[in-house]
Amino acid sequence: MHCQNCGKGVDEKAVACIGCGVAPRTGNKFCYNCGAPTEPIQIVCVKCGVDLRKSVAGGAASGKSKVVAGLLGIFLGSLGIHKFYLGYSKEGLIMLVICLVSVLPTLGLGPAAIGLIGFIEGIIYLTKSDEEFAQTYIQNRKGWF
Repeated sequence: MHCQNCGKGVDEKAVACIGCGVAPRTGNKFCYNCGAPTEPIQIVCVKCGVDLRKSVAGGAASGKSKVVAGLLGIFLGSLGIHKFYLGYSKEGLIMLVICLVSVLPTLGLGPAAIGLIGFIEGIIYLTKSDEEFAQTYIQNRKGWF
């Protein structure tokens, strides 16, 4: 990851850039993915092609809310709805298929297990800070837990 203020490489968990002292995911002078210089109105990095709008903390650029994702995980987790909401179609489809296919053969234990996974993921989403949620699930696209 690179500081968006000065372009220097910075650890993903860093609170401030060692080079300039600014929070690494603020500003818009440099691409957060490759460190290339950018213009304030750019929406895509011309060097690496990454969507620069996804660098906004809290998921605001993507329109995805951690509260909505968390509540969907808690209440509709067995159907994988929270995965579809976050754009993880493959993971959502896996959860949905396992839930539907395993209802009769497992006497409901399959959907219960998948629902537990969704419930845990919902709690995880809600306990993360907005910035951490956006970086983990919007920018880095972490599909499971």
